[in-house]
Amino acid sequence: MLSIPFRADGRTSSGYDLLPLPSRILIFKSKLLKKAASLLVVEIEERKHEKERVVNECFPPLALSGLSAQELKDLCKALGSKIDVVDEARYDAELKVDKNVTEIQTLVEKINGLKGAKRPNLKRVKKTTDDMLGACGDTSKLMKADFKVNLKTVKKEEEKKEDVVDWRKNIEAMSGMEGRKKKFNAAP
Repeated sequence: MLSIPFRADGRTSSGYDLLPLPSRILIFKSKLLKKAASLLVVEIEERKHEKERVVNECFPPLALSGLSAQELKDLCKALGSKIDVVDEARYDAELKVDKNVTEIQTLVEKINGLKGAKRPNLKRVKKTTDDMLGACGDTSKLMKADFKVNLKTVKKEEEKKEDVVDWRKNIEAMSGMEGRKKKFNAAP
């Protein structure tokens, strides 16, 4: 028998209520994203039509057909004067913006001056004594030299070396009867 789930208010529920919560959240998010995408497309179209309407209101299309050469020249002069007026307004606006930017920068510098300069975090550097003495300047070289002079010097004793006899003389002495006689006499 197939049962239909009911909500607390007595209405039948959709199948979504039976799904676990994470699945319902994902379904809800996907529906929201689809709705937002469709609204975004509609909003872009509305902006496009609004822009075209405003441009057509402010700048009506020119009727150039049927105008004589003198009328076209007058029209060009009128458009040139309007362009000059717009260009002056643009230049004035740029100057105001640049002035405000420089003023903001000077105020930021003043604020930083009042706060005090922020010190950067310094890294620890391991230095040897020679590096530290070298950082002091020329006087450290003199101190370093004096330090080395005052050190005691330790001389190593040289090991006594045996005199090396030429091996060829030794072989000549052992060769022949004389060498055998020496070996015989040396044995106890």
